[in-house]
Amino acid sequence: MNLQEFIINNRDYYSIETFILSLLRIHIEDQGRPFKIIKRTLVGDAIAEKGFDSFQGATLFEVKPTLRRSTLQDIFRNFHKASSIINSEFRISDLIIISTLQDRNLQFAANDDLLLAKELSGVKITIWGPDDINKIINKHRKEANDIVNNLFSKRLENAINIESKDWKTERDERLLELKELYLKGQFSMFLGAGVSSSAGMADWDTLLNSLFVTYLSKEFEEDNKIGEIDIKEIVARLNVVDDKSALRAARYLRSALIKKPKSDSSFINAITENLYQLRDTSKNIDSTLIQSISNLCMPTRIGARVKSVITYNFDDLLERNLSVKKIKHHSVYMDNDFCDPEELPLYHVHGFLPEDRAKYANLEKSTLVFSEEGYHNIYTDAYHWSNLVQLSNLRDNNCMMIGLSMADPNLRRLLDISAKNLDKPRHFAFIRRLSEKRFCYEKVKDGKEEQVIQNVEAAKTFLDIHHKLNEDLMRELGVTVIWYEGHDDIPPLLDKLHE
Repeated sequence: MNLQEFIINNRDYYSIETFILSLLRIHIEDQGRPFKIIKRTLVGDAIAEKGFDSFQGATLFEVKPTLRRSTLQDIFRNFHKASSIINSEFRISDLIIISTLQDRNLQFAANDDLLLAKELSGVKITIWGPDDINKIINKHRKEANDIVNNLFSKRLENAINIESKDWKTERDERLLELKELYLKGQFSMFLGAGVSSSAGMADWDTLLNSLFVTYLSKEFEEDNKIGEIDIKEIVARLNVVDDKSALRAARYLRSALIKKPKSDSSFINAITENLYQLRDTSKNIDSTLIQSISNLCMPTRIGARVKSVITYNFDDLLERNLSVKKIKHHSVYMDNDFCDPEELPLYHVHGFLPEDRAKYANLEKSTLVFSEEGYHNIYTDAYHWSNLVQLSNLRDNNCMMIGLSMADPNLRRLLDISAKNLDKPRHFAFIRRLSEKRFCYEKVKDGKEEQVIQNVEAAKTFLDIHHKLNEDLMRELGVTVIWYEGHDDIPPLLDKLHE
């Protein structure tokens, strides 16, 4: 087996990277030298701190499946940015850039760019192609075949064994990269339920419970033996024993609330009414999170930095805040709707239910993804306008995702499509980190905390592995994770982008 044969059967970048890094580990550790996978934000996939073969000093590896002149220049640029940090850790003497291109395609590497990079960095730069990897394969044929036969477990092993820094330090580095992308202007935001929740909007389950109450109390008001408190208890219990599926429950509700076939008005009215009535008014409707998001949308003298906003929320809270700040915007909630170039498009890809419906035209044409059939309609229609909008933004822009669990199957499918042939994540997602306290303890009725995991050290080890695996899975979808512990952490982090 050689590298070309492996690539024919494993074309995705992460399989190629896993194979190469696992092979390098065997080759270098066989010489009694240490090898670490480090996955730095800007540059560096692995390091041989004490060298190997003829490389005498600390050697940094960067794996790229394809290597163009622009890619090479990006590596040099990123290396210069990160050189002080990397050298403070390892004192790099060599940088090896590994590409799966044939050697004849790497001839441009001898150009002035490479010579300049060598001179500026003070680090010897070497480019490897397939022939160099094949030499190592030939020395370790049995081990190379074992890697191929256990590729998935090797990938998990590499993810778990990543030499990582303090997660907050890594987060700061990722925020600097995110800030640079934001300032360039080719930038979109994807917003989920967490954004609306920050302003007191009800979560999915609470909204469903309320709709159940609305339906059952009206439908059986003449002979109703089930009180409102009973209904809430029954629904809560049903969600536990029936592996709660909000979309499935919503389908039932939709069927119940629509009296006439193909007439959605009663269903939409019921959702809209409950959506805003259930808002926790103790929370500011212009929450600090919504304020921070709208501040990022503020156009500058040279133009808007945020090109578009894709939201999965039904409400109009962001629109209201943008209006107060006099930021021109346009809500898009149906096909064949277009914005003026000066307007910020807000795409409501799951539907739009503004509190004051009179302000908006053709709301009845909005695709409301509340019930199971509405979700299936979009999921199975590759050319549905909402799918095309999401995919276009994921392919053309750097996207920042806030308030999303990242578990939605359709979003993950679109991310997977857009990430094809990417060798580096281009999107960022704010995801809540499981702290030791939140994982090991839970609140009981009297407000005290009860320890539910006795071996805290074992829990720490598990959480470290858990977070690394989650990062690796998101990375495969083209997403870099920005961790946070409490929801109040997000606004200050967003504010750093335009400081």
